Amino acid sequence: MLPSPRQTRRPIPAAAVTSAAFGTDFLPVDTPPLSAAPQDWYWLYEIPPLRLAVLFIAAFVGFYWAGCIFLRPILRQFVKYTTGANDIVGYVLSCFGVFYGLLLGLIAVTAYQNVADAGANVTREAAALSALYEDVSNYPAPHGQNLRWLLRDYTRYVIKYAWPLQRRGVIPEEGTIRVDAVQEELLSFQPVTPAEQILHAEALRQFNHFLEARRLRLFSVTSGLPATMWYVMILGAVLNLAICWLFDMRFITQLMLGGILAAYLGTMMFLIFDMNQPFRGDVSISAEPFEVIYERMNED
Repeated sequence: MLPSPRQTRRPIPAAAVTSAAFGTDFLPVDTPPLSAAPQDWYWLYEIPPLRLAVLFIAAFVGFYWAGCIFLRPILRQFVKYTTGANDIVGYVLSCFGVFYGLLLGLIAVTAYQNVADAGANVTREAAALSALYEDVSNYPAPHGQNLRWLLRDYTRYVIKYAWPLQRRGVIPEEGTIRVDAVQEELLSFQPVTPAEQILHAEALRQFNHFLEARRLRLFSVTSGLPATMWYVMILGAVLNLAICWLFDMRFITQLMLGGILAAYLGTMMFLIFDMNQPFRGDVSISAEPFEVIYERMNED
């Protein structure tokens, strides 16, 4: 097992990385950061999506039903002797629901847009990597062969090791060693003919595009909604359900109607949580673009 970049900064020669592609595999030793923010409750992402959705719904419905039993009699005292209390409570709930519904809708769109942007960056990185591989395939030996081996090794690393780390919320860092090896080999090539100069300039341009897209992908691994948004959403859900406790109706009827509202709020929270981080959860980005490129590389 090779040491982690966090343990040493000594560069690894390109030949060593090339031999790693056909020799012993190694796993990065990164560990997920600790955080108390709602978007960083990593263990929830380990639960199957259907079971997690049921857990969210059960938590919201259970909270509402528990409030109906223990808190409703206390809160009802504030509107018990008010004329037309149900109409007033209904009006307040309608106004509150409009603002809270807009908030949930905008946050859901923001979360989905983050996933879409991260997916576009992954596609850009894979496309630039494919173009770079095609360019260096025309380099004279031994540069062309070495660069193809290095790019093939990097693609294999991303699929087999980097993606599982990303799905755990960990930024993979071992890929930097492989990228540095590609850059070292690429810059060591000295074009002679005008055709080689044009080819080398195009390869460098694709390499820069590849670096840019790769950095954006790594930045997206831990991206998510700020903790403040989660606190506002949770507080809004609690207040929404608390207003429902003020209605004067049969206890069973209130359990059923409020339970339906609580179940839908739980579903919305699950949807936003599932889309919160682009590489985690059921709505996540796969490594399919790199898998397609890797299959093409192995055909050479």
